[in-house]
Amino acid sequence: MTEQELEWNKNEDHFKLLLSKLNKELDKIKLGGGQKKLDALASQGKLSARQRIQKLIDPDSEILELSEFAGYELYEEHGGCPCGGVVVVIAKVSKRWCVIIANDATVKAGAWFPITAKKNLRAQEIALENRIPLIYLVDSAGVYLPMQDEIFPDKEHFGRMFRNNAILSSKGIPQIAAIMGACVAGGAYLPIMSDEALIVEKTGSIFLAGPYLVKAAIGEETDNETLGGAKTHCEISGVTDYKEASDETCLQTIRNLVDKFGSPQNAGFDKVESIEPKFSSADILTRFPAGNLKPYSIKSILECIVDDSTLVEYKQDYGKTILCGYARIKGWAVGIVANDRKVHKSGKGEMQMGGVIYSDSADKAARFIMNCNQKKIPLVFVQDVTGFMVGTRSEHGGIIKDGAKMVNAVSNSTVPKFTIIIGNSYGAGNYAMCGKAYDPRLILAWPTAKIAVMGGQQAAKVLTQIQVSSLKSKGKEPNEQEEKELFDMINQRYEKQTSAYYAASRLWVDAIIDPRETRNKIALGIEIANQSPIDDFSVGVIQT
Repeated sequence: MTEQELEWNKNEDHFKLLLSKLNKELDKIKLGGGQKKLDALASQGKLSARQRIQKLIDPDSEILELSEFAGYELYEEHGGCPCGGVVVVIAKVSKRWCVIIANDATVKAGAWFPITAKKNLRAQEIALENRIPLIYLVDSAGVYLPMQDEIFPDKEHFGRMFRNNAILSSKGIPQIAAIMGACVAGGAYLPIMSDEALIVEKTGSIFLAGPYLVKAAIGEETDNETLGGAKTHCEISGVTDYKEASDETCLQTIRNLVDKFGSPQNAGFDKVESIEPKFSSADILTRFPAGNLKPYSIKSILECIVDDSTLVEYKQDYGKTILCGYARIKGWAVGIVANDRKVHKSGKGEMQMGGVIYSDSADKAARFIMNCNQKKIPLVFVQDVTGFMVGTRSEHGGIIKDGAKMVNAVSNSTVPKFTIIIGNSYGAGNYAMCGKAYDPRLILAWPTAKIAVMGGQQAAKVLTQIQVSSLKSKGKEPNEQEEKELFDMINQRYEKQTSAYYAASRLWVDAIIDPRETRNKIALGIEIANQSPIDDFSVGVIQT
């Protein structure tokens, strides 16, 4: 076996360990509040959130689940909140792409934690950007009261969802809500602000105040059914539109309603017959270095993703630490902006570190992004970036100006942007390469992704120096061993905070994916985005 083959095997083994951990964690998350609570739900004649989704969508539909790791290792003092207490998928219903939001009643009775609100708002944002219908499967006890101060009043809190209901409706984006369990207090506005509302008999109920609160407020004795059950709202109040005998019939009625929707407009992104890459997607696992500790060619990764493994590189011999090029992914035309981790020699003969954005790379990327917008070609950003180059030479060369030019182009881009974080995503490099703050239609991470203001080692050194200086100023100068222990403690904490799981739990990324699925996920994103016409492109003031 050659040295190269040994290296490939080492890389593959490392990646498979990471993917094994990923799949184990996903299996736990998909149990929601646990098997006992799933069994209790079934005893009430109710389907689980995931069962409801499975029966709603087309049997042959591709499924993109979003934010599975929302709430991961958060709220542990409250018993945890797996999957953020809500399941969100994009899939086809009656041959039409839809965003489906299903409360998981096994997690604190479907109550809303802060991360639940954030996840719901992200789902609505995706529906709005791509102009695809929204289906809400409601089964929630409302706001999780012990954390009400973190979910109730602010712009990105609970109330923003109802504002979004109204905005989506005004844009002509269909919304259907099914009340399949509890729907309480302010949460009652969500289904009724949707275009049509269904309610399941005996298990569905909707009211602004439940029986206990009604008793406390006005002394009236009542029960769930009388106050806000299916009979009340379909025969007396007229609040809901369809009364359904069971979860199954409710889901079938939704399918029948979606089946009548008019055809979406088309953005006109170019697509031809797909050609498989010359290299297997499994080869990605061998080509990405274990621990991301060695230089590698990003082109060797892209060859496993793009059609026929063919790229037309833009300014191939200029700004080499960013690869820009045109390609196709499952037939869809794309423009790719990817950090290259190889060490390069610039046109001036200077050595350039891989993964760092230099002035020439930023200038090239900005021009390429503007070209893709002019031609209505979706953009794919592949991040493995340690940031912009620093130092006297870079500052004198105008690195801030060139970086600003790239950020401006990304910010004003109107074609759909898709971001894949495969390695480092540090500092302003995250921004320039279309991080979450720059509105990618989807932002996905490999298990190897690391997101932070800087690398763990560098940050730990800086923070250690600051703490040592602080101790010295108080006359408590640490010895070498104490300083090392301080560094290790800070480094360990920082490494955890940069992980893909930490990012996904806070929705900095939409999902952690198996690298072998990258090609499929990008193509699916573009197919969904193609249903939303785009605005004309223009930029503000750019210094040249």
